[in-house]
Amino acid sequence: MNRRGFVRNSLAAAVGASLPITGALSAVLSPSKTVDADIDAITGDGASVTLKRAAVQELGESLRGNLVLPGHPIYDDARRVLNASISKFPALIVQPRGVADIRNAVDFARGSRLLVAVKCGGHSHSGKSTCDGGMMIDLSLMRGVRVDPRERIAYVSGGSLLGDMDNETMQFDLVTSAGTVSHTGVAGLTLGGGFGRVARRFGLSLDNVRAIDIVTADGELHHASAEDNAELYWGVRGGGGNFGVVTNFEFELHPMQREVVGGNIVFPFSQARQLLDFYAEYEANAPDELFLCMGLQNTPQGQAVSFNTCYSGPSREAERVFAKVRAAGTPLRDTLRTIDYVALQRSGDVDDPRAVGSYTKSGFSAGLSPEFIDTILTGFGEQPGGSSVFFLYHCGGAINRVTADATAFPHRDVTLTPLLAVSWPIESDATAQVAWLRRYWASVEPHMQGFYTNDIIDETQQQVDENYLGNYARLVALKNQYDPTNLFRLNANVIPSV
Repeated sequence: MNRRGFVRNSLAAAVGASLPITGALSAVLSPSKTVDADIDAITGDGASVTLKRAAVQELGESLRGNLVLPGHPIYDDARRVLNASISKFPALIVQPRGVADIRNAVDFARGSRLLVAVKCGGHSHSGKSTCDGGMMIDLSLMRGVRVDPRERIAYVSGGSLLGDMDNETMQFDLVTSAGTVSHTGVAGLTLGGGFGRVARRFGLSLDNVRAIDIVTADGELHHASAEDNAELYWGVRGGGGNFGVVTNFEFELHPMQREVVGGNIVFPFSQARQLLDFYAEYEANAPDELFLCMGLQNTPQGQAVSFNTCYSGPSREAERVFAKVRAAGTPLRDTLRTIDYVALQRSGDVDDPRAVGSYTKSGFSAGLSPEFIDTILTGFGEQPGGSSVFFLYHCGGAINRVTADATAFPHRDVTLTPLLAVSWPIESDATAQVAWLRRYWASVEPHMQGFYTNDIIDETQQQVDENYLGNYARLVALKNQYDPTNLFRLNANVIPSV
């Protein structure tokens, strides 16, 4: 997805507030390397450490990019992440312009044992792309995509956003799986999984990674592919940011026409049960070319059930495919139309709603049982204030045709990823909404089988370990090799055993 961003922006449209994206431009215009004093910081273990002014100055002078410190005009823009309820203050922010800058930043962080956060699109809902008192490595200046249409490969810089990739690849009628919100970071999405509107047809984003370049905790640059560093190549595809900072991706691309059929079909909430019954029967058997995401929505304006869709198959088949969906109930609104795929990918962005707070929980499911449907409908929409949505995000298809140990991502039998979210204007007190979501999710969770590591919020370490299933021991061995001190720990963390 960013599935979470897709949900957030659906809620944000109801809540209404948004702020412009200004950080990347101001970062380009406002470099800062002047260090006036020693800096108090935090290590990865939470201990206090003092960074000497001269050492920080030396780091700044080594960079082609920016060293941004508290008090600098762009500091607040740079530290912000998508979820406005997360507000953290790194001791220093490095905005690299290339591999050398990343290596210098990693060497400095390792030498000072700093807490390290890596930010691309800033969509980590739990705020793992920022930190209090540590170093943020902000990749916003490392955006770029080059397409080789003959070989059907996209070379994507580590700070790129999904919209960058979609825009360039579709110039050649080529595509790869890339979420549903264009300002999501390619790296965060891909390393944890990478669902999207064409993932049922072409696999997860990580299934389409041919190779990566990565700076590991020792400051070394490695190329990893099926031929080079094959075990690291296996681990980064599902192991998230546990092994370092990816500076470049090579993605396999697939031929696809620019025009798809997409939009929303909205039904009255009174038809929720019959629509869930229909979806339970239909979703696993739908054609791979169909993305059919179902959502139950509760906003101050009222309740509704909707299907968010994308059909990328032959246009002559679209009417027949959607006739089944329309016949599942009596639509209130139907916005299905032929649309440019890149435009559809941007359609849920709603700018960048960083004045909206939200809290989410998600999991994986192999289908909708009658008992699961009963649980979903019991208590939904009773949250005190704000807006809520329960999305059933459509998976299956090509995702299921990969073995559980082919990549580090092990959840290959899922057909749905249910996601529950509440959202509120940031100035509001969200205590009651969050408490409701936790109570409601506790009733839903028994129907889950693991969770999406990109959506990790407050899971215990044991839950994180178990979620890697049979791939966990292999990931620990890789962590021992490439990050034995756990420098990169702000993720669905694999803790080294050495």
